[in-house]
This record gives sequence, C-alpha cells and structure tokens, in this order.
Amino acid sequence: MLFDWLRRKKTPKKPQRSTDPLAAFDQLIEDLERQAAEVRKSAATLLALKGDLTRSQERYVKRLEDISQRRAVADEQGDTKIAQALERDRAQTESLLNTTRESLNRAEQDGKLLLEAAAELGDRVAELRTERESASARLAVGGLVSTALREQVERFEKVLAVDAARDEIERAHALADIYREERGA
Repeated sequence: MLFDWLRRKKTPKKPQRSTDPLAAFDQLIEDLERQAAEVRKSAATLLALKGDLTRSQERYVKRLEDISQRRAVADEQGDTKIAQALERDRAQTESLLNTTRESLNRAEQDGKLLLEAAAELGDRVAELRTERESASARLAVGGLVSTALREQVERFEKVLAVDAARDEIERAHALADIYREERGA
C-alpha cells in the first residue's frame, strides 16, 4: 500500500512542444522583443544615471572652484587651520569628482553597449518577422500543393479503379465468350 502511494506520485511533465512551426517563430520573436524591452529599460536607467552623474560632476567642479577661492582668502589672511580644513575638503571633493568621472565614463560605455544590443535585437526581430512571413507563405503554398497532390492521387486511384473495373468486365466478357464457344461446339 505504501508503494502504491509512491507510484502514484506525480512526476513533473515536460512541456509539450508545439507542432505548429509558426508558433516557434512567434515564441522566439516574443522572447526577443521582451529581451529588447529589458535592454532598452536598462539603457534608459543608465541614461538617467548619466544625467545625475553629470550634474554631480558640475557640482563638484563648482565646489572645487569655491574651495580654491576660499583657500586663497585664507592664505592671504594667514589662517592655517582654515587652510588645512579647506585642503581636506579639496582632497575629498577631488576624490568624489574622480569617482564621479569614472562612473560617468562607465555609464556612457555601458549605455552605448546596451543601445547597440537593443538595436541588434530589434534587427534580429525584424529578420525573424520577415522569415516568419516567408515561412507562413511557404506553409500555405505547401498546404495547397499537398491538397492538389492528394486530389491528384485520389483521381489516379479512381482511374485505377475504373481500369480495374474495365479489366474485370473484359474478363467477364472473355469468360462468357468461352462458355458460348463451349456451348456452341
């Protein structure tokens, strides 16, 4: 009884493949369109990030200019504590500026890469759509040819049946002639 329960346990079934060849095209096109949409979404995110990084870069450049002006004033007045604090601020701001520039460069490169990938996926989708239309036309023509061939085979079978009937009739006449000759002799 325990073993019956184990045997009844359902095993996961593999998804059945569609027998329609056009459905395979449609599925691939849909998958590529979904992938292209995700790539475009990521590229848009990077473009938004690029805008934020550009504004941050401008803000850090202005901050460096402000620190330089304040440092010049502190140096004129001989205030070393303020000059040291401003030097630390300048070093931190330059570090932030360098990090922002690196991030901006990377965002630009990644954005270009994603836009190129989206364009390639779009081209691939267009090619597949064209190929699908061609396949659809070929399948339609193939179906028409198959139907015509099937009808031709049916006509040929009818012709063969008529020929067989003629042969049977000829044999019946020949047999009747043989019996007639035997009776007449």
